[in-house]
Amino acid sequence: MGTSESTPNPPKRLGVIGTLVRDTIHLPGAGRSAKAWGGIAYALAAFDHVLPPGWAVVPVIKVGNDMADRALPFLRSFTTVGDTRWVRVVPEPNNRVELTYTTQTDRVEVLDGGVPEWSPREIAEVLPVLDALYVNFISGVELDLAGALTVRDKLHGPSYADLHSLFLDTGSDGRRSPRYLPSSGRWAGCFDTVQMNENEFELFVRGAPDPWPVAERAMAGRLGRIVVTRGADGAEIMTIGQDGAPPARESVPPATGPAAGDPTGCGDVWGATFFASVLGDSAPGSAARRANRVACDKVGYTGSEAFRDAALRTAASGDATPGGQ
Repeated sequence: MGTSESTPNPPKRLGVIGTLVRDTIHLPGAGRSAKAWGGIAYALAAFDHVLPPGWAVVPVIKVGNDMADRALPFLRSFTTVGDTRWVRVVPEPNNRVELTYTTQTDRVEVLDGGVPEWSPREIAEVLPVLDALYVNFISGVELDLAGALTVRDKLHGPSYADLHSLFLDTGSDGRRSPRYLPSSGRWAGCFDTVQMNENEFELFVRGAPDPWPVAERAMAGRLGRIVVTRGADGAEIMTIGQDGAPPARESVPPATGPAAGDPTGCGDVWGATFFASVLGDSAPGSAARRANRVACDKVGYTGSEAFRDAALRTAASGDATPGGQ
């Protein structure tokens, strides 16, 4: 009787929705600017060294025709990126952002160009092939509310959304400024986990002096967890209770690392690391501690390329992966 070799299981598919941005970064005291790939590239760089075995990234990204010759090879260079059929070249100019930091944490952001959103019909086509979905609202127009509701209703698997630029308006000169998000509760209810930084969270709860009871009322639809990143103060997590129990809150202290550097993309790295860790069966608190460490590592590098390459060099040397457990 002959023997047969077992066929390895195909990798699970993590869809990644976001916008690839060409950044120009001005850091205080740097004396010169840096140009680098940003936006969703920071999350992809994090997935390159924290995504658990058995998973592959499926980028769901629109790229402007004016930058496609550079953007497409760059997207394919990520080691965890597999199927690229959902990377679409569009006629609109690709997103470019100029970031001018006035302090280590405060910045002025000016947007030029911009690729269009994914329509509900387009999103409905990709969802059946995905086992999980990570959405990062880099531009804030990756999905409209109808598209987000499509995710809520049709995705069979866990979802994570960094709401980020949904809380930003864009002036006629491209300058981004904070805004309240209309129907914020409906937006949040489209995903299993949502991430905000502390300023976005304040907008989410409309400045309520006691924000967490307000946030708890948003626990509807798919939403089961709210994550608030607080930079040097760590992170807070609220997870819906089981069997009628009240939601549980956990504060996670910050990691130690560079006191100064480039904070661009730290929130994106944080969210990608947290979600990847949860997909690998880490508890939320453990996932947040790892995310704090990896985001802290990112401060030492400008641009997604430098961060990714440093992480891969570390892995190749046999040392612990940055932010490793």
